[in-house]
Amino acid sequence: MTDFDEYIRQSEPHKREKGYAWQTAIGLQTVDGLKPSDYLIETARQHIEGDITIDEVQERIKSYYQSKTIRVNDKTEEEADKASVNITKLLGERSLAFTVAGFTAVHRRIFEGVFKFAGKIRDYNITKKEWVLDGDTVLYVSAPDIRKAIEHDIEQEKAFDYTGLSMEQVVSHITKFVSGLWQIHPFGEGNTRTTAVFVIQYLRSIGFDVENDLFAKHSWYFRNALVRANYQNVQKGVKRNPEYLERFFRNLLMDEKNELRNRTMLTQTPDELSIRNKETGNRTSTGQATVQLTEQERILISTIGHEQFSMKQLMEQVGLKHRPTFLENYINPAMKSGLVRVLYPERPNHPRQKYLLTAKGASLYNAINQ
Repeated sequence: MTDFDEYIRQSEPHKREKGYAWQTAIGLQTVDGLKPSDYLIETARQHIEGDITIDEVQERIKSYYQSKTIRVNDKTEEEADKASVNITKLLGERSLAFTVAGFTAVHRRIFEGVFKFAGKIRDYNITKKEWVLDGDTVLYVSAPDIRKAIEHDIEQEKAFDYTGLSMEQVVSHITKFVSGLWQIHPFGEGNTRTTAVFVIQYLRSIGFDVENDLFAKHSWYFRNALVRANYQNVQKGVKRNPEYLERFFRNLLMDEKNELRNRTMLTQTPDELSIRNKETGNRTSTGQATVQLTEQERILISTIGHEQFSMKQLMEQVGLKHRPTFLENYINPAMKSGLVRVLYPERPNHPRQKYLLTAKGASLYNAINQ
């Protein structure tokens, strides 16, 4: 995540506020494994310094992508750049329409110039394979029921009386509201980023100061916590669990310091796995067989961790430039061993394709980093 802490620590309120906005906007892109361009970072710094306005930032980014030949890998940067600028502008405003139209308007404004369906409620049903659910999906609201579901949640929240509640009760209620709103998933893409921005604006409107870096530094945790709060599988013995999301909001609103780790939310992990060098033999101290990794598999697991990376990003991290060699020696063996999977298995050439660890790979990563 891009660090604007030098601005956040400064005494000038306008720089600190802009620093928070940019850090949050850029941090939220990691929810979809996106990273901004160096050009966006430099332009953001000029905005924080007061050299240019946010409208000028938008124009510069728009012109930047109009003037260059976009390669497939650049499209992810373009989305990250444009969405980051748009979120920063939204976070700089102190207004909110707490309605269905207001919620869809947040999506439209974030993804204007990014998605053709910006601000449009989906008219088809969706599923999403989740790393934290070992490839399973949350059940999202059916397309014909989306608008009524949003109306119901927002009207219920408008009618809710916070008077006399303890902060623990307030946090518990907000957790439930945000969880339910996200589970509707009204848009084809960008639901978590839209929910996060809408929630930040709503919390401000009811008196909370939420300009801190939680959404920036823990956006991936925020999304996985929303997944766990909405997932249930009776056969696997998995219940909906809002505990992880509540930890996030306790940190956000009560300034607690709960540990926010993605690996704690995995619904299914293999039996305990131990990593040992070949010199120590093939068995643990308890006599259980250990897992032997090739050096390439070990590097790939350590590089990916609990994140998502495009092919280009992974090759840069590993330090290789020859794609066929990287596929043959790293990606293909790791996928064959069940350590790595792709985000869009049904569409191998998806422009936003990402690589991430399976539950088995995540368990090995945890063991390596104990």
